[in-house]
Amino acid sequence: MKKIYLLIISCLLLCLGKAQNKKINPIIISTQSTALVYTTNAQNQLTQLYFGEALKSSTDYTLINPNAFPTIITQGTGPVHEPALGVLHADNNPSLDLQYTSHSTKTEGNIQFTEIQLKDPQYPFFVTLHFKAYKNENVIEQWSEIRHQEKKPVVLKHFSSAFLQLSAQNYYLTHFFGDHANEMHMQESILPEGIHHIESKLGARATNFDMPSFMLSIDQPANEEDGKVLAGTLAWSGNFNLDFENIRYSEDIGHLLQILPGINNYASDYTLNPDTSFITPSFIYTYSYSGKGQASRNLHQWAVNYGIYKGKENKSTLLNNWEATFFDFDEQKLTALLSEAQNLGVNIFLLDDGWFGNKYPRNDDKAGLGDWEVNRKKLPHGLPNLVDEAKKRNIKFGIWVEPEMVNPKSELYEKHPEWILKLANRPENLRRSQLILDLTNPKVQEHVFKVVDNILQENPDINYIKWDCNRYMTNSFSPYLKDKQNNLYIDYTLGLYKVLQRIREKYPNLELMWCSGGGGRAEYGGLKYTNEFWPSDNTDPLQRIFIQYGYSYFFPMGIQCAHVTSWGNQSLKFKLDVAMSGKLGFDIRVNEMTPQELKLSQNALKNYKSLQDIINTGEIYRLIAPYNNNCAAWMITDKPKNRAVLYLYNLHTQHGDRFSPIYFRGLDPDKKYKLKELNLEDENNPQFPQNGKIFSGDFLMKAGIKWFLNGSQKSSVIELEAVS
Repeated sequence: MKKIYLLIISCLLLCLGKAQNKKINPIIISTQSTALVYTTNAQNQLTQLYFGEALKSSTDYTLINPNAFPTIITQGTGPVHEPALGVLHADNNPSLDLQYTSHSTKTEGNIQFTEIQLKDPQYPFFVTLHFKAYKNENVIEQWSEIRHQEKKPVVLKHFSSAFLQLSAQNYYLTHFFGDHANEMHMQESILPEGIHHIESKLGARATNFDMPSFMLSIDQPANEEDGKVLAGTLAWSGNFNLDFENIRYSEDIGHLLQILPGINNYASDYTLNPDTSFITPSFIYTYSYSGKGQASRNLHQWAVNYGIYKGKENKSTLLNNWEATFFDFDEQKLTALLSEAQNLGVNIFLLDDGWFGNKYPRNDDKAGLGDWEVNRKKLPHGLPNLVDEAKKRNIKFGIWVEPEMVNPKSELYEKHPEWILKLANRPENLRRSQLILDLTNPKVQEHVFKVVDNILQENPDINYIKWDCNRYMTNSFSPYLKDKQNNLYIDYTLGLYKVLQRIREKYPNLELMWCSGGGGRAEYGGLKYTNEFWPSDNTDPLQRIFIQYGYSYFFPMGIQCAHVTSWGNQSLKFKLDVAMSGKLGFDIRVNEMTPQELKLSQNALKNYKSLQDIINTGEIYRLIAPYNNNCAAWMITDKPKNRAVLYLYNLHTQHGDRFSPIYFRGLDPDKKYKLKELNLEDENNPQFPQNGKIFSGDFLMKAGIKWFLNGSQKSSVIELEAVS
């Protein structure tokens, strides 16, 4: 009897085990055109079943044979490949096994929300995979939430935000790199077998050298309007890592590619307390089956609708005082500049660096940073007087801050040395004569918030802030974190986001420029709180064509701040035509303009404002790349295809150069469009031979228009408007 009883119990346990390991129905995460589908394997581990063009019938996904090994390769228990997640448990066990427990899906309007719950069967260690599928934009946003209920803290070793697998014979990776004032050099290369990393270890200026964004062509290099492309970008303002592990798998599969984007675990074995959530940054990606152009348009529409703070709203045009005065200004000079801003026709006057510091006045970049009190010698009547002067001229007022930083020659440094990242027993490692404040410390977070809050409390009519960050992180030691130094890089960025979140909650209508010595923070982690970003301190319009064109792969043109400055020896028209392809602004001595130049600038501002809705929220079509060409062209169309703007630039052309016709894209073939050249130096003498003429969209896209610019560094901006 006892044997029979034991046999029954064994059978029940066996049946229960089989029931628990039973393959689940596919978990389908889908947009209009793309599906990411999961199932489980025999070990009850999550397995990617499919990633690609959405199938019409959801039951067809069950016909696909899943991969044998799990999608989420974990440290210590998974196949010997790059781990996506890893942990050192409280008992010092360095392994992790994640098994499926449940999932849920709901749809609200345009967004499908999916959560997949995973758990280690031997430990109270939990991972929730989060997905947002944006139907109309064909974009998926993915992140992970890690928590545990072990008795003591655990140490997180790996923490990828996403875990994607592709199967093909070849992959071609496009990414961008550079340095200060030399951003956005494009490189496309075939991925070799093995592991390829794109990463940052800079701490504060995350994207100074490499971007946390990429495009990956499948099987063969894609062009603008043809080919399969995966485009992705990580929303994180700190150290990042993009891992691509290309594995020769089998003859039928070819090369299996594992893509693991996330926070860089360099010097960041993260201590996580019980019942505390660690949330990875979002990875935003789109799969295009119509080339790189469509991938960009998908990301741009997602960004405008969801990724940028008030992304649909038009941004302010401005005049910055920096190149007019540098640090040398007083109330009289600034008041004169306010009148120039009014005469020019911009919305904002932006007061840049140098307005603060008394004991250590900010007369150069070697002193005063951290002492955010108005310099009474330069501005004896304070900021309120300037704000009032701006209001009299119907101009809004903006101001520059760099609140994360401090000069050793400052009162803040003297009062709070414990607030600063620096190593004991080592010389201070200065960059731009400054150090970084310890934003892991709540007291420092409060201080940084108060920098902005105090300015706006005293001057409620200030409408615009340029938030700068002019160095990357060295001296990487936090007095506040004590024995948890490996949390520094991550907690710094989280502390920064806490400050930005507080600012947004209190000042929802404040316009914020996200700046970091140029393109040091060109990423969507900060753009969640900011309206626009500064792409580069290099404002030479010839180089800006390459820089802004490069950023357009991932970011809308309308959020790329582009200023007309003294950089470059091109004509003012060329500078205006380049700047108005982004978010137009000025940083130039307006008083030195001739009457003709002032009129041209005023006219360009009016033209820009009439087109800003299109530039800000329209769809980009890159027509001619500046790379390996002597010219460049792109156009932006509105959604109804009623209006568009075309940008054309000659670069360093030579006598005898011949150019192909301009083949327009993104128009309605059945509509007719009137073409008008803008920003003319002589209204009676347009460069464009077809100025004022009407063509069908079909003609413009198929037959095109003959290239008409002659000579180096010439430009033209053409407005298209549908006519009945």
